[in-house]
Amino acid sequence: MSDGTSDERPDSPAETRRNTPGGGVSPAAADIEPAAPDEFGLVQAWWGDGKGKTTAALGMAFRAAGHGYRVHLLQFMKGGADSVEDVRGEYNAIAALPGISHENTGHYGWKGLMDGSDDDEHAAKARAAFERTTELVDAAGEADLTAPLPLDGPPEDGVHMLVLDEVLYAVEMGLVAEDELLELVESKPADLELVLTGGHEEPTFLLDAADLVTEVRKVKHPFDAGTRARKGTEY
Repeated sequence: MSDGTSDERPDSPAETRRNTPGGGVSPAAADIEPAAPDEFGLVQAWWGDGKGKTTAALGMAFRAAGHGYRVHLLQFMKGGADSVEDVRGEYNAIAALPGISHENTGHYGWKGLMDGSDDDEHAAKARAAFERTTELVDAAGEADLTAPLPLDGPPEDGVHMLVLDEVLYAVEMGLVAEDELLELVESKPADLELVLTGGHEEPTFLLDAADLVTEVRKVKHPFDAGTRARKGTEY
């Protein structure tokens, strides 16, 4: 006996497939060809005391490059320490993948940790990185980001996604001013996807300007038990 509720089901396998995400077709890899994103232009901020901020940004960068979009990674504070080798896995992967490039403006050690590194040099490197960021954002403004860009072209010719890794740490340490970064975010071209990472303090100055703000929170970390950076996971 019917209880009055609808119990309609597709009449055929074809109808079932039509209602299935992806039309019932499993995703497959394809050759990477230059393309332009339809919906880029947001600002993302990834912060917190947990592991995974750079990892998340790199995941998006590789995903975007896999669709044929032009991506550039600019690292502010990733100069390395004695537990990290000078060649990192992500750099090797970037070199093997079309459409994505990187540059590292970091300085050995970490500002303020009394680790033998030069704090003035940290400041100078961060200042140079921000000036470089301004150049790249301005260049993106001159490019047509609604069109495909050459996958092997220099970032000075424009990129669809710009990842500023550890820039929020630079702000937290006073090496880049909050107002400077906020002004850059608010003046970026409309179609440029801008990804900002780093920092243990919430970037409240970005809450109105950013479209996505994610806190990566530490619950437990092997570093606390004395495990040092591991090749293939941390670098």
